[in-house]
Amino acid sequence: MKDRLAQLKEFKTLSRVAIKWVPGSVFVEPVFDHGFFCQKTDQTPEDVEIQMENKEFMDEFFSQIEEIRAGIDKIDENVTEIKRLYSVILSAPTSEQKTQDDLETITNEIKKFANNVRNKLKSIEQSLESNAEERVSADIRIKKSQHAVLARKFVEVMTRYNEAQVEFREKSKGRIQRQLEITGKSTTDEELEEMLDGGNAAVFTAGIMDSAISKQALSEIEARHKDIMRLESSIKELHDMFVDIAMLVENQGSIIDRIESNMDQSVGFVERAVADTKKAAKFQQEARR
Repeated sequence: MKDRLAQLKEFKTLSRVAIKWVPGSVFVEPVFDHGFFCQKTDQTPEDVEIQMENKEFMDEFFSQIEEIRAGIDKIDENVTEIKRLYSVILSAPTSEQKTQDDLETITNEIKKFANNVRNKLKSIEQSLESNAEERVSADIRIKKSQHAVLARKFVEVMTRYNEAQVEFREKSKGRIQRQLEITGKSTTDEELEEMLDGGNAAVFTAGIMDSAISKQALSEIEARHKDIMRLESSIKELHDMFVDIAMLVENQGSIIDRIESNMDQSVGFVERAVADTKKAAKFQQEARR
């Protein structure tokens, strides 16, 4: 099978409502963009038009798709920024208030956009379920494919966010352990987790000697503890959303798996349709003579 990435680079995008045959191309299953991918071929068929049903409704649907994709892109940008802020926070014993404010703003933005994207995807999913009894039309196939790909992309972005959070927590925890060692208080991972679960910084600082080194270590321990508490609060708020996101992909995963096979099947279908069209045109010309 040809490399799919190479194929996608060769794809051309067609009209999103009526598919006009492009000479040298083959119609395939619509995937991510609000058009249709066409795979190059050496054929030079006559124009063939595949008309989709319910033009106005599909325009509205593709408008929704654009909004969802823009939301996912914004989350992706914010995740990149939040990873940068995590690095800034970890690079100093204590972080500036502005950095903490920026982190809180970006975290709230991610939550807002993620909720919006999740609700829109769930709305489309419910619409598809309510139309499950209807005959399978081009409209429904397009909606399922678009929804499946966007849901998978959403999961990828939110997983990247979750991984960044977990990495930040582990590094913050490591800093606490190192500072405790400086003050003469060694802890195991299990002991540290128990301390963190308690949510009380005094557990870390009890009995630390009053010295310049100990005070500096104490300051960082308290700062890292606050970072972890804020982070865990954010993770808890997003817990239900992560569950919903996982369900979206679980429900649509089979569609994703079928897309590649559908692409190959569609290529064969359209090639046959083009051949039939050319035959029909030839018969029509002969009939006119």
